[in-house]
Amino acid sequence: MRLVENIPFFSIFIMMAGGIVTPLLGSRNRARILHLVLVGAVAVMSGLLLGYTSDGTCFRFMMGHFPAPWGNEVRAGALEALMSLVFSLVMFLTVAANKRSLEHDIPGERAGLYYVMMNLLFSSLLALIYTNDLFTAYVFIEINTISACAIVCAKESGETVAAAIRYLIMSLVGSGLILISIALLYCQTGHLLMEPMAGAVRELASSGKDLFPLKMALVMMTSGLAVKSALYPFSSWLPGAHANATAASSSVLSGLVLKGYIILLLKVYMRILGMDLIIRLRINDLLFVFGILAMVIGSAKALQQHMVKRVIAYSSIAQIGYIFMGIGMGTSAGLAAAVLHMIVHAVTKPMLFTAAGGLMDCCGHQKEIAALRGSARRNPAAGAGLVVGSMAMIGIPFFSGFVSKISFAMASFHDLDRTVLVLGALAVSTVLNAMYYIPLIIIVFSERGPEKADYEAAGLEDAAVPEAGEPVKDVSFAAAMACFMAGNVLIGTCYGPVVRMIETGLANFG
Repeated sequence: MRLVENIPFFSIFIMMAGGIVTPLLGSRNRARILHLVLVGAVAVMSGLLLGYTSDGTCFRFMMGHFPAPWGNEVRAGALEALMSLVFSLVMFLTVAANKRSLEHDIPGERAGLYYVMMNLLFSSLLALIYTNDLFTAYVFIEINTISACAIVCAKESGETVAAAIRYLIMSLVGSGLILISIALLYCQTGHLLMEPMAGAVRELASSGKDLFPLKMALVMMTSGLAVKSALYPFSSWLPGAHANATAASSSVLSGLVLKGYIILLLKVYMRILGMDLIIRLRINDLLFVFGILAMVIGSAKALQQHMVKRVIAYSSIAQIGYIFMGIGMGTSAGLAAAVLHMIVHAVTKPMLFTAAGGLMDCCGHQKEIAALRGSARRNPAAGAGLVVGSMAMIGIPFFSGFVSKISFAMASFHDLDRTVLVLGALAVSTVLNAMYYIPLIIIVFSERGPEKADYEAAGLEDAAVPEAGEPVKDVSFAAAMACFMAGNVLIGTCYGPVVRMIETGLANFG
């Protein structure tokens, strides 16, 4: 075995080890630096792995001394390496950018524990990307659930605790459905590793036996992962959790956590059941319909919000709808467009939440959009990030969202029965996106913002509100936002290599 083939296991292991070591450091800054060093190391290793697998190479790493079908293993190819690289870069930039907001929102005694949870959360995301075993995936789903709820309620307020409890309840419902589904699949196939399970599923499907237990397992797996990835109408928990958490937590939850579950869903569909069976059972039609509903309803709900982070949270529901619409097309072009939009959303939405957090910080941590008037003049880096992220979500040319929307439109022509629905949903959602993002940009760049006296009158005398026109100086925030924006524009203009890597990865993903 080549050394590079140890990268998937080592990436997961060092993040878990980081979670164990962090409480011993006794310092917020040390915990943060350790987290950034580990995530940066994973990014470098993921880049090396992507270079190794870019020609279509795919390999398995056996865990322990027992080979398949009894042992446990991880599996890596171009798609897994690409997603690991994107996730690690986004995680690094998110934590680097939000130092100021984390220091304000997370009390000193909780800071070390917060980074413990962030390390474990990222470890679980890497495991969902690489694992080739369903039960191992379930174990890391539970680690993901607990750590995600912890980073939501780390900010001390009644709203965040209530939001975390709602998130936990819905997540446990999803986890229960997934566990029952795994138990049913194991009873029918006798395997937990994905390839042996896939062979047993093919035998069942071709034997003419009653497929009702298999159908029930598929429905429960799809429903459980839909709940956890916030597909409408299972997304009621998302706005509160994302809007009330600190900016770093909101960024990670929206940009990365939701995608981890979708990656696992793609594994179940492509590696275990096969897309032919999914289409035959018409599961893809359900995902297609719910995806389109999410695109429209999520955007419509965003129009009704008065708090900036709730606008971005409802926008996430709409963007998840795009991904499920692509999966629901049931074609290779639709799947490629869905994966591309996962990357686009992972790069863009953390930038938007981070920008929103920066704008709120310079306005006395106000949540209302009206209170952010003129805030982009005090924090130009946050204002620029909001503009670039908004343009990407609307789908303006030269930004990343334009590429993924064009990919969805082109994919729809592979199934002419869905073309009108896809194009119509894209058009309606794009118009709605513009209707809530453009007014937000206008407000934050308005010439006059609320004065410090206005905050004092509202009982915010202790808030660190800069004087009118005083710029916010945060080098790490500005540098991270510049990297986010550069990555967004790079995907929007030089998307060819990314698309080819996605196609190469999907060809060997099943």
